[in-house]
Amino acid sequence: MEMILPNQSKGHYSPAVKSNGMLYVSGQLPFNAEGKIVGDIAAQTKQALANLTQVLAAAGLSTNDVVQCRLYIPDVAYWDTVNQVYADFFGSHKPARTIVPCGNLHYNALIEIEATAEFT
Repeated sequence: MEMILPNQSKGHYSPAVKSNGMLYVSGQLPFNAEGKIVGDIAAQTKQALANLTQVLAAAGLSTNDVVQCRLYIPDVAYWDTVNQVYADFFGSHKPARTIVPCGNLHYNALIEIEATAEFT
């Protein structure tokens, strides 16, 4: 098991862990480069996906290596917008996916995205 990227948060977790040919990416919140969460659900979804891309790149992977995503949202009313941004982001690549309406997220974020990718 190998940790990918140092953990910048106060939480007790690794941003990503490589194990048995897989990369398990912890939930990505929509923090921008300044450490702020800004924008509506579309902007936050784009930012969380951009953060996912950075973690994948640090491990030498791309979005095409993602095999599964779990998206957490505080309200099912966001589903259509999240689905569209997600579809635009992944294009023809369609990882397995679950969208979980879950109530309030940490820091009042509107989305959190975790993923599993495969080293091929």
